[in-house]
Amino acid sequence: MLREIVRLLPAAVTVQDRNGDFLLVNDAAAAQFSAPPEDFGSMTPPSDFLTQALNHRRETALDLLQSGRCATFEERVSDGVANRVFLTSHRPVNIGDQALLLSSASDISRQKALADELFRRAYYDELTDLPTRRVIEKHAGDIIARNDAADRFALAFLDIDNFKHINDYYGHPIGDSLLVEFAKRLGLDLRQSDMLSRISGDEFLLLLHPVQNQQEVAEYLDLLLQRLRAPFFIDGSEVFASASIGVSLYPEHGHSYGILGQNADIAMYKVKNQTKGAAVFFDSSMESEALARMATEQALRLAIIDKRFCCAFQPKVDIRSHEIKGIEALVRLRDDNGVIQAPGTFINLAVELGLIDELTHLVLAEIMKSIDLIDETFGAGATISINVAAKQAGNAEFMTAFARAIEDTGCPTRFMVEVTEDAFVAKSEFQQDILPMFRKLGVGISIDDFGVGYSSLSALADITADEIKIDRSFITDIHKRPRSQGILRAIESLSEALGMTVIAEGVETHEELTYLQGATRIRYAQGYYFSKPIFLEELQPQARHSTEVRNALATRATEEARPAYTRAGGGRGY
Repeated sequence: MLREIVRLLPAAVTVQDRNGDFLLVNDAAAAQFSAPPEDFGSMTPPSDFLTQALNHRRETALDLLQSGRCATFEERVSDGVANRVFLTSHRPVNIGDQALLLSSASDISRQKALADELFRRAYYDELTDLPTRRVIEKHAGDIIARNDAADRFALAFLDIDNFKHINDYYGHPIGDSLLVEFAKRLGLDLRQSDMLSRISGDEFLLLLHPVQNQQEVAEYLDLLLQRLRAPFFIDGSEVFASASIGVSLYPEHGHSYGILGQNADIAMYKVKNQTKGAAVFFDSSMESEALARMATEQALRLAIIDKRFCCAFQPKVDIRSHEIKGIEALVRLRDDNGVIQAPGTFINLAVELGLIDELTHLVLAEIMKSIDLIDETFGAGATISINVAAKQAGNAEFMTAFARAIEDTGCPTRFMVEVTEDAFVAKSEFQQDILPMFRKLGVGISIDDFGVGYSSLSALADITADEIKIDRSFITDIHKRPRSQGILRAIESLSEALGMTVIAEGVETHEELTYLQGATRIRYAQGYYFSKPIFLEELQPQARHSTEVRNALATRATEEARPAYTRAGGGRGY
């Protein structure tokens, strides 16, 4: 019975004598080596695999019996078909006058496979099979720990430009394939000592080690950028992509991975906010810019929490009757000292940080809080325009919530939503899905800054809007510019045929106004000539004629140097 129990044990059990010869081999041990028990004692085993395995076991037995120590090893067994891993424990014993080695082994192949899978998930990217951030961080840390100033390396952050647009246009499967192909191109020509890592969705980290100087790194990255500009052919699509690269050097730009990574990241965002598709090395001036940006970001977040935003209103004037047709709400920020900050200092950052949605809702709340004063000043019939960023216009979730908020005011027909033409051309869902919500409420739609985006007369023919605002770049000195006059007439004629009201933006001089009145059929205009933006606390009941609004502000306008008519966010009005 004992013999049968040992033979049938699920653990692989063997007993070897002082010469390493096998005295006992149970069925599980025979299965471990894919051979019957009698082959373990054969002088000529039937396969090279078994010969090597038995020789290794004999060497182990002789070593452990001589030293008298116990040992546990992992044994990898491959019979050409499958690879298995066994955890084998050896224990020397003396039974009677014999020195024997008792060995038992358990198949841990499944546990090892799971452990290997968990290791790969922790330290390697599943999509590209590149090491993760922690691997490259460990490697960089080991180099720094050697404390050899001559052991220089470069750390480069790479971010794929406009990857979200690529994903939106081609779909996520092609986006994933692009990441794989991108990683392959980045990995070409890397040395054994270099390392490439994918650290987030569209960001990669490259460690170049060793390097001699900045010029060497710059030349390599220039070649890399050229390679990345070539099109990617994926599933029948020709995809173009580029990368923005920020670089820091050890030891010049930091003595720890954290500082080096932070500085490379700062440099990367510097180039991403400027030219894109280029490589920039970190310098100390970038750090002060980054700190200023962080301070602005912090102030912006606190301002939203504290509701320190206010609205200024600029009239849209009927240049024939001098009536005020409507007003545009322009958001401004009060800093900690109560000083009004222009939108150019915070609007782009609000969009980038995802705070613009909350800011737009705050503007609507400010308007409704002062609606009685607005009505007394500009008239209950004046439309109220609110700007919506192009990024918001394509966001169905935000636009649905915003439409609901306008409906909840009880006077949705008073409102006009101003968006740039990009929302119509680049975001077809805006025209198809979002516009009908606002149309149903009676909310007007205005195309802001027309002429500086994706403008074309054919695109204008497909746009369903109530109002088109011609960008001030066409209006400035219009009386002196025949080519702009021709463009203005074309936009005017087509807009009139399509039933859209035309508004000339940025009228600042009497000559510009005179030209619009005498040489065009344009009826409405907006700009500093009529009124600079008026703040809520300055609003006083007054007649609804643009000349009287201008006269009321004349004293203030002469006391202050009139600022240039500026637009925030690359031409966007806020």
